[in-house]
Amino acid sequence: MIPAAFEYYRPKDMAGVLSLLEEHGDDARVMAGGHSLIPMMKLRMADVPHLIDLQDVGGMSDIEIDSESIKIGALVTQSDIIDHAGLAEAAPILREAALQIADPQVRYMGTVGGNVANGDPGNDMPGLMQCLDASFTVVGPDGERDIPAREFYEAAYMTAREDEEVLTAITIPLPKGSYAYEKQKRKIGDYATAAAAVQIIKDGGKCVSASIAMTNLSDTPIYSANAGAALVGTSVDSAALKAAVAAMLGDIDPTEDNRGPVAFKNHVAGIILSRAIERAWSRA
Repeated sequence: MIPAAFEYYRPKDMAGVLSLLEEHGDDARVMAGGHSLIPMMKLRMADVPHLIDLQDVGGMSDIEIDSESIKIGALVTQSDIIDHAGLAEAAPILREAALQIADPQVRYMGTVGGNVANGDPGNDMPGLMQCLDASFTVVGPDGERDIPAREFYEAAYMTAREDEEVLTAITIPLPKGSYAYEKQKRKIGDYATAAAAVQIIKDGGKCVSASIAMTNLSDTPIYSANAGAALVGTSVDSAALKAAVAAMLGDIDPTEDNRGPVAFKNHVAGIILSRAIERAWSRA
C-alpha cells in the first residue's frame, strides 16, 4: 500500500527537531532508519502528516565503550553493531541478537534507536535492553532525562517517552558473565514467535546472578525477575530450568495470531528460554 500524504523534514540539529515537534504536536513523528515506522504508514496503521527524519542530526551515530558502560547512539544501525569489534568483545550478546534481526538489507538501515523507541512488542532490541538493564536517554523541550528500559514499555506502541521527546542514546552497564540470545521465527526476516535474552554469572559452579527477558509474548517485552531468581543458587540443572520456565510462563501473556495459538506460543517460549539458559550456562 501507499502511505497517506505527508510533509517531510530533515533538520540539521536537535533544536530543529524539537522545534518541529512543538509546532506540529501529535501530527509529527520522528524517524531514524524507518524500518518500524514506514511499514506502519504504508499499511495506514500510522497517520503521520509531518515526518521528521533524524539522519542529518549529528552526535547520534557513535558507539562509546568505557570501563563501566556502553553508550550507543540512536542512529547506530544493526549492521554497525555487528561490525564493531570493540562491542563484540564488550557485549557479544548485542551482535548475536543483531544477526538474527530481519535480513542484511534491513540491518544496514534499521537503527537501534528506532527498534527500541517504537514500542513494537515484536522488535528484538527492547527485550534485550531490559535483560541488560539499559537506560534510554530522551531529549525534549524540558531538557534531557534517562528512562530505565525495564520501565519504558507501557503497552503495544505506547512508551514512557513523551510525544515531544526524542530518544537519542542507549546506555548499558558493561555486561558481566555469559550470555545467549535465542529466537524462533517462521522464516528469515520475520518477527519472533518467541525470543529470549539471557545473561548469567557463574561462581563456584553455581549461578550467582541471572537476567532474563523475552520478546513478542505480550504487548510489551517481558523482563522476568522471577525467572532469573529461579536460577540463582543452583547449578542450572533440570529442576532449575523448569522453575525458570514456569516463572516466565507466569509473566507472559501471548495472544493468538498468525504465528499460532496461545498454547503453541507458551510451548515455544519454554523451549526457546530453556535453550537460551542452557547455552548461556555452557559459555560460563
